[in-house]
Amino acid sequence: MTFQIVLNIIIAIMWMFLSESYTFSTFAVGYILGITLLFLMNRFTSGRFYFQSIISIIKLVLLFIRELILSNIDIVKLVYKPKIDVKPGIFGLPTELKKEWEITLLANLISLTPGTLSLEVSEDKSTIFIHAMDIQDLESSIREIKETFEKAIMEVSR
Repeated sequence: MTFQIVLNIIIAIMWMFLSESYTFSTFAVGYILGITLLFLMNRFTSGRFYFQSIISIIKLVLLFIRELILSNIDIVKLVYKPKIDVKPGIFGLPTELKKEWEITLLANLISLTPGTLSLEVSEDKSTIFIHAMDIQDLESSIREIKETFEKAIMEVSR
């Protein structure tokens, strides 16, 4: 992936020299041209096309922002109810993530989302223990985290 980024920057700089125009817009055109060339030549390079990783990272950030807004709305609804009807609890989230940075990212995304807090990661790094402010259905809570954050992190890293 790093090789592809460097190659794309080299293509953009070469485009600037060939165009004899040293402006940002010429660099941007060269960069887009480089992305196109690398995409067409992707089968000759090892690994996946780097722009797919960038798109996956953008999707992860947008997913986090969406979950952040939705969980803030849920917390505000719970706080402003006249009678608080919450079922707090601690549960274990089995994870398929293997690398330490993936597990750390998942734990941080869970902690940064209001209403949940990552407490601990098991010794074998297969389970993250989470405290949730309101657990109506344990299975749906686990499934929701696995289908959103864990799936998005796996798209970024694999």
